[in-house]
Amino acid sequence: MRFVAYRDRGVDGLAVAAPDGGFLGCPSDDPAYPGPLSALIAEGPGALRSAGAGLLRQGRAVDLDAVTVLPPLPAPGKIICVGLNYVDHSLESGFQPPAFPTIFTRFASTLIGHGAAILRPVLSEQLDYEGEMVAVIGKGGRHITKESALDHVIGYSVFNEASVRDYQSKGPQWTLGKNFDSTGAFGPVFVTADELPPGGKGLRLQTRLNGQVVQTASTDDMIFDVATIIAFVTEALTLSPGDIIVSGTPAGVGMARKPQLFMKPGDVCEVELERVGLLRNPIEAEEPIAGRQAA
Repeated sequence: MRFVAYRDRGVDGLAVAAPDGGFLGCPSDDPAYPGPLSALIAEGPGALRSAGAGLLRQGRAVDLDAVTVLPPLPAPGKIICVGLNYVDHSLESGFQPPAFPTIFTRFASTLIGHGAAILRPVLSEQLDYEGEMVAVIGKGGRHITKESALDHVIGYSVFNEASVRDYQSKGPQWTLGKNFDSTGAFGPVFVTADELPPGGKGLRLQTRLNGQVVQTASTDDMIFDVATIIAFVTEALTLSPGDIIVSGTPAGVGMARKPQLFMKPGDVCEVELERVGLLRNPIEAEEPIAGRQAA
């Protein structure tokens, strides 16, 4: 099943893909509303099936072009990101492919939905694109084995992890450059795991800037697959339902190009993951800061 979270005239809602290719859904003020996606994920696959095949299918048509599309999960408890997870991207970034997953975090305050503007910050012109696959945790746990790890994944989505490169390199930790407001585009669709190959393997991932292909790869090319990432992360911490894993970007990022290619106001960036969906976001300039000069 394919779900989209949305807001229409100030009221949040949830929709499911209909057989005809459209979406059917309910606003939260409708008695038939089954709850937000986060609650359904916490309840498990049965709750998703009940909502998607029952209550939402009886709802009204939802035109995604006429509503505000929200991130599928607007406030994940954990946003776990994997860096340098494609050999070619590691090499273009000046690193040898890592022996273990390179883990860093994002904050929910950075998240925006499909169609919302990624903001180029006032203080930098080095806003880079990074198309990635997202794995969504449905069953929590710690010390999860690689063999059982995919049992803990309830679905998948798409991410554009826009990175502010000069701030990313201001120190040995990447956190600040990965956490500017309105730089984590997420969605639009959450697809349940049963609709995709195990681990989201073999899917084409492509990023386009103003219609030009700038990244293309298969998720088979990841150094560490989803199961390996989950097993490694849970050596240290407990995953919970609704946590997300942003699994890494392939080669072609703007920072590594000659000449460099950064996103600027007026651009449109698209990330498309085969059998999952297309995430599209315009680029806008952040509002000027009083008393400070833009980059």
